[in-house]
Amino acid sequence: MTSALPQAGVVAAGALTEGAAGRYDSALVDLADGRRVVARVPADAEAAAELLAEARALRALTPGVRALLPFRAPTLLGDMRVEGAPGIVVDFLPGYRVDAVHLPPGRGAASSLGAALAAVHALPTSIVRAEGLPSRSSEQVRADVGSLVDRAEDSDRVPFPLLRRWRRAIAADELWGFEPRVILGGISSASFVFDDVAEVPRVTGLLDWHGLQVGDPAVDLHWLAGAPVAAEDVFSSYMAHSDRAPDPRTRDRSRFYAELEFAKWLLHGLAIDRGDVVDDAAELLSSLSEGVADDDVLGGGADADVDDALTLIGRMPEGAPSGIDTSMQTDAYDPAELSFWTEDTETGAVPGGDARADDAESDTETGVVRHADTRTDGVSDAPWPRHDEAPGVERDEETDRASREALRRWRAR
Repeated sequence: MTSALPQAGVVAAGALTEGAAGRYDSALVDLADGRRVVARVPADAEAAAELLAEARALRALTPGVRALLPFRAPTLLGDMRVEGAPGIVVDFLPGYRVDAVHLPPGRGAASSLGAALAAVHALPTSIVRAEGLPSRSSEQVRADVGSLVDRAEDSDRVPFPLLRRWRRAIAADELWGFEPRVILGGISSASFVFDDVAEVPRVTGLLDWHGLQVGDPAVDLHWLAGAPVAAEDVFSSYMAHSDRAPDPRTRDRSRFYAELEFAKWLLHGLAIDRGDVVDDAAELLSSLSEGVADDDVLGGGADADVDDALTLIGRMPEGAPSGIDTSMQTDAYDPAELSFWTEDTETGAVPGGDARADDAESDTETGVVRHADTRTDGVSDAPWPRHDEAPGVERDEETDRASREALRRWRAR
């Protein structure tokens, strides 16, 4: 810490648990000059690569670029080495975060999220290319998806109807006619920080920048599959605030990418030689195959039961890696996406760290809001804890119960 900010005096410091639990050792630090900062050190080599990518992306956000955004991005204040591992110090962005599965619809959080994503996608692509950050054409993205599906097929664990559906999508030229834009490389609603402006939730900050690149905007929208009540409002706001008419197949591709998280989960299990993960992914792929039947990705609509199930995906071991390369050639599934899924059938707990008994403690440190009680205008009647305060909010049991029943209905079809 002192090597990153040699002139700073530390007044107080405490552990900070962030969204990628187990991947970083993070501390919230109060400085003598009144600033509050976050010091972060990776827990393993993959997290170290992600942290370096984060630092590189934040350096690309010049004052001119930041002026184009309607919210704050962390400022990189310094870097350091801790026992040989790289570390960074950034300023702290106060506020609260919201899980996608409990994102309220209507005016406020959902509409602000759509506008925030549109602002990112409107940034000049030159800021990414000038820094040598990844840049993929629509043809390259399409080829990456094809490679991912090839690898999944080679596992012999993907049902043929699902492979046929995916192959049709890859072959459909109209699906891939998008213009590459600046993207975040796949994030979730929990990547954003909210605060109340005139008593209405508004996006005031964005925490995750390590996937900054030029690519398919639909990648940043795939998490909408896990936002059952707010997806339409987020997407409508995104369309309304886009600086140019978005590709009409954006929503279809975003859903396609959500389905491919299953394949990446399978490939991850194979890569780490975890039979339980592979079997789990195969079971989910089988259920997905039954749910989509012979429908095409470009079918123009989704079966309601399939949508119910897509809001629930999420079995993964604690500390599972997210990866920084959002290329479909990788097996880097999105933990935020997978965190929405089913309970572990043996323990009743979500292996991603979302067990009921742990809810209050984890939410206290991350500030992630988990509730589903909203007014008709989309603004929650419940208190919205700040990111830097202790909310102590427990998951709504009725919502969880309804979610589990939705998955059971979907699997029983």
